[in-house]
Amino acid sequence: MANTLYSLARQSFLSQSPSIDLDTDNIKASLFRSSVYSPNTTTDQFYDIAGAAVATSGNFSGKSVTLGVFDAADITFTAVAAGLAIQYIVIWKDTGVPATSPLIALIDVGTGLPVTPNGGDITVTWDSGANKIFKI
Repeated sequence: MANTLYSLARQSFLSQSPSIDLDTDNIKASLFRSSVYSPNTTTDQFYDIAGAAVATSGNFSGKSVTLGVFDAADITFTAVAAGLAIQYIVIWKDTGVPATSPLIALIDVGTGLPVTPNGGDITVTWDSGANKIFKI
């Protein structure tokens, strides 16, 4: 697989149903292992996979949307319990209810992925290149 937007998130960006506003909504990321989440970026739509998450970030800060490029401040997952390797970072909009919280992007290729947690913090440093976190 490669880093991608979920297909139904792309549809939401165009139709606003459900609405996803990257610079004003509560946007978070979660870490997943391939042994508990097998992503289908064509049909997966909502964060009803929450129970399988290894760790979840707080709301993204310093968000910007410029010329179709989404960026935010780097994030830290605090004290991630030791265990098997983590393959995926899932970015999603937090509505407060997993069944209505849209999935946005899946990241599975990048420096430091996969990562094997050891009980310490895991910091995600977003790309500083032209495409930042992602480009539509």
